[in-house]
Amino acid sequence: MTEPEQAWRNAYRHPGPWDQVFAPETMADLFRASAAAHPQAPLIDFMGRHYSYAETLDGANRVAAGLAGLGYGKGDRIGLFLPNVPHYVAAYYGVLMLGATVVNFSPLYTVDELSAQVADSGTRLLFTISASSLLPTALQVLEKAHLDRLVVGSVAGALPPAKSLFYRLFRGKEVAAKPDDPRISAFSALIANNGVFAAPAIDAERDIALIQYTGGTTGTPKGAMLTHQNLSANARQVALLDPEMGRRTDRILGVLPFFHVFANTCVLNRTVVTGGEIVMLPRFNAKQAIAELRRTRPRSLPGVPTMFQALLDAPGMKTEDFSSLRFCISGGAPLPEQIKTVFEKVTGARVIEGYGLSESSGVVSANPYEGLNKPGTIGQPIVGTRVKLVDKGDPSLPAPDGEPGELVIAGPQVMQGYWNRPEADAAVFVTDAEGTRWLRTGDVATIDDDGYICIVDRLKDMIAVGGFKVFPSQIEDVLYRHPAVKEALVLGLPDAYHGELPHAYVTLNAGETIEGPELCTWLNARLGKHERVAEVVVRDNLPKTMIGKLSRKDLLKEVQPS
Repeated sequence: MTEPEQAWRNAYRHPGPWDQVFAPETMADLFRASAAAHPQAPLIDFMGRHYSYAETLDGANRVAAGLAGLGYGKGDRIGLFLPNVPHYVAAYYGVLMLGATVVNFSPLYTVDELSAQVADSGTRLLFTISASSLLPTALQVLEKAHLDRLVVGSVAGALPPAKSLFYRLFRGKEVAAKPDDPRISAFSALIANNGVFAAPAIDAERDIALIQYTGGTTGTPKGAMLTHQNLSANARQVALLDPEMGRRTDRILGVLPFFHVFANTCVLNRTVVTGGEIVMLPRFNAKQAIAELRRTRPRSLPGVPTMFQALLDAPGMKTEDFSSLRFCISGGAPLPEQIKTVFEKVTGARVIEGYGLSESSGVVSANPYEGLNKPGTIGQPIVGTRVKLVDKGDPSLPAPDGEPGELVIAGPQVMQGYWNRPEADAAVFVTDAEGTRWLRTGDVATIDDDGYICIVDRLKDMIAVGGFKVFPSQIEDVLYRHPAVKEALVLGLPDAYHGELPHAYVTLNAGETIEGPELCTWLNARLGKHERVAEVVVRDNLPKTMIGKLSRKDLLKEVQPS
């Protein structure tokens, strides 16, 4: 252990000891233990319909028994092509109880995207719902012969009776009919059993619980293989960050999509660990989220920066709507200091920035819930997690003193490797002289004397300008200082003389009318010569992922079609 690492541990500000050991635990055992401890407590609040831990466990057992009856078992890959609905929770834990592997798929995937990942993962069965935005896509993938079977759930069936009737009567256009096909089963038919099945022996540290595809910033997305222990350890690590765990009712607003690793760990698995309740929404809508804040009075709200901004901008938003909130975890994208400051002032909640990767089961570091938060940092490593900086060009060497380096991590939450990608494993892991296997994050960072990490930029996003390396996030940080700028993304585009040049794209705050050339002049006056942008383009909107993160990849496709 290096002297800086020991100093960081000594400065650790999260509750509990840094060096806590997490005994191997399967996700099935984690869920069963929580259901045994809180059988009648609510786990899910879906539009006012409550599902207790005992009821959800029964549903998961019935999913496992139904799948076993169809011939599926340990090691099979089962896909979830679902929004945040109760079906997701029952299917997720049911698959894990069976010893099979969950594969998460974004509900926004096109037929081609879904087909590619179904084929890559070897997914045999896919869960979805009868929504017109999902079922037709799943049916086309089924016809391509990548799948054996579809299981289709009904959203209306999961709602309270009055809302279920409303959904059937007035939202019929959003419902697609389930074809009469022997390869397609209703979710209700799958779980029409007594929930008894032969539970297999599961090795928490070896058996793969989840294949979580990366966002694919460059190239083809890769499936991170996460074991039961990776997921259960990270859920326990995150739960231990909360100094009030066990002393207050733990109710969390679950608007982040469960298919994303951030929500999978920080909303679903972590809440099961605490015996808490998830107020579940199928997707983020600011008006609907505020209505649920009023109705259910949750204590925490994990989100991404654009979500917090959307809540602040929502018409009719009142300070008292947020008065129950204590902690709001921000991840998925850098948190602008202005959003943190304004949201905390308006709501009284604390916005806590953290950081993680698909490859780390979700969470690597976070600012403390209580105590010193350092804006602009992703906080300290969470309990049991080691971090260090290595040379940006040669990860076998330490970063030069006083210079940023590539952040590498080690801990119980780090994946086993990429699904069927041994060449990618060789590039992403580095083993030191002590035999510790470190995961390369691809993020360039600095670490201060207290162990707070500041991400400088992505190695893959760096722009090469005439031999100089330019970090897009540093230019974006300057743009955010202009009072007219609401959102900003910077891309490196080809240039005949320099190789690449930065180009900036922004949206404006309501009522602002500044033009791109004027903003470009303002910006370049505040940048180094090699950082100056070729242009600033003012747009009505910037592309975002489903969780609301600004998407550099999608913007590049728009401005530079292949």
